[in-house]
Amino acid sequence: MSQRNPVGEKGKADNAVEVTNLFKVFGNIKAVQELSFTVKKGETYGLIGPNAAGKTTTLRILATLVKPSAGSAKVFGFDVDKRASEVRKIVSYLPEEAGAYRNLSGREYLQFMADFYAVEEETSKALVNEAVRISGLGDRLRDKVKTYSKGMGRRLLIARALMMKPKLAILDEPTSGLDVVHAYYVRRIICEYVKDHGVTVLLSSHNMLEVEFLCNRLALIDEGRLLGEGTPFELKSRYNASNLEEAFMEATKIG
Repeated sequence: MSQRNPVGEKGKADNAVEVTNLFKVFGNIKAVQELSFTVKKGETYGLIGPNAAGKTTTLRILATLVKPSAGSAKVFGFDVDKRASEVRKIVSYLPEEAGAYRNLSGREYLQFMADFYAVEEETSKALVNEAVRISGLGDRLRDKVKTYSKGMGRRLLIARALMMKPKLAILDEPTSGLDVVHAYYVRRIICEYVKDHGVTVLLSSHNMLEVEFLCNRLALIDEGRLLGEGTPFELKSRYNASNLEEAFMEATKIG
């Protein structure tokens, strides 16, 4: 999913993401309830919360993979339900448990994905070259993906997600399970793309230190509901906390 298209439903969107009174129900489970937040263009915004808080469901709705039960969600002015095809042109989504084709080499995988999105050969070549640079995997791109460590595989997938320079990159737990070296590399690449290419990033994470490093603003979410929203500094001040973990615990009233 991703080729640049700056025009929304009204020609110009004020925000990259607008979520308003969003609900998602699976049977008797209310995964998302009355959720509202906005993401500004060019910022990195984090969804923070425990397992089953509704983070992944919200990201999947914004990536047009899941339909909302009620409420609305827009990406650069396009309603994710009514204008899903337009959203897919400008969004890149990386699930937490995403994988690449194991029997392809890293470069073959990137070439396959580039050919899938690009019409012209020159464009495809440029996308692959950009992905090679992003991944930083060098000669290991000649090797089959099944030989990669988890960190190497994640770097390959981050490269796939960002090589098209999407207007919005949706990243679900981008550094989950990675060691310090690979996690640091992924965070640096995300920061670089926001700064140098104007990409807007919406991510989820359990790592509070990572969120404080990466995100301009964030939302604290639990049981599908918004508990608080603001910059890391604002949230720590609001809950009289020394770190985001303490702020979250105070927000849920269980700390």
